[in-house]
Amino acid sequence: MKALLLIIPLCLLLACSKKDDPGHVENIPGLGGDTWVNSPLDKWLHDTLTVPFNIAVKYKWDQFEFELNKTLVPPKEEKIIPVMSAIQKVWMNTYIAEAGATFFKKYCPKYFILSGSASWNENGTITLGTAEGGRKVVLYLVNDFQIKGMEGYRPSDSSNVKQMFHVIEHEFGHILHQTVMYPVAFKRICAGFYTGNWNNVSDEEAHRDGFVTPYSMASFDEDFVEMVSTMLVEGKNGFDAIVNSIPNGTSINGVSKAEAQSRLRQKEALVVSYFSIVWHIDFYSLQTRTRREINQLLY
Repeated sequence: MKALLLIIPLCLLLACSKKDDPGHVENIPGLGGDTWVNSPLDKWLHDTLTVPFNIAVKYKWDQFEFELNKTLVPPKEEKIIPVMSAIQKVWMNTYIAEAGATFFKKYCPKYFILSGSASWNENGTITLGTAEGGRKVVLYLVNDFQIKGMEGYRPSDSSNVKQMFHVIEHEFGHILHQTVMYPVAFKRICAGFYTGNWNNVSDEEAHRDGFVTPYSMASFDEDFVEMVSTMLVEGKNGFDAIVNSIPNGTSINGVSKAEAQSRLRQKEALVVSYFSIVWHIDFYSLQTRTRREINQLLY
């Protein structure tokens, strides 16, 4: 509704500015005035994603798809196929292999919006992706996407790429738990430790309190999907390394190393159980497939 209220005055203003020419029509991108001839890129997106999965990808710039107070840049067209092809391999194909095409078609988001840059927030954090109602996913930082085989790729670029996969897995995790909620026991593990100041917490400090990432501390739901996405993207060895990296002693909140590790292992067990009981998915098998695809793209 807020977007509608902003759009209407803009349309009225444009109409008034042309009052001396009643026959004039302003073409506003995204509101029906923009047309273009389909390119090979459009055909690839249509044949690869729209036809089999009913997924649409919007890469041509339309500011109304984003927050109007943010300064963003359009995605580079040469990045679109590498990004969406990688997402298909790491996220789509792995879920289909474990849960079947019917499951994926039913629950996957149907609309992807791409931005070339990150979306900066007032508190200094950046938004790397959002999901709306389980149907629309917005992905940022598309122009920074680099994988093995692309000109100029360096191993250090892998963190940016893994972050994009992390966003996809995170947002899909939200879709799943908003469809069927995860066990209430998950909320008890770190009750009383969630905070709105998560952006001031380091990775190590989060781990020492039993959280897989600082953002996990934002809420129960974010904790759950951060567990899902981190376990999938980092793989079993990567997740085990996080658990084992917790130093001796206690955190500033009085959590011992043993308790922090126990919290992470309890969350891991509940994630695995949830996927098995609710979705009939072998999470460890999905984890292995996902990490293998990431390794093939990056190393």
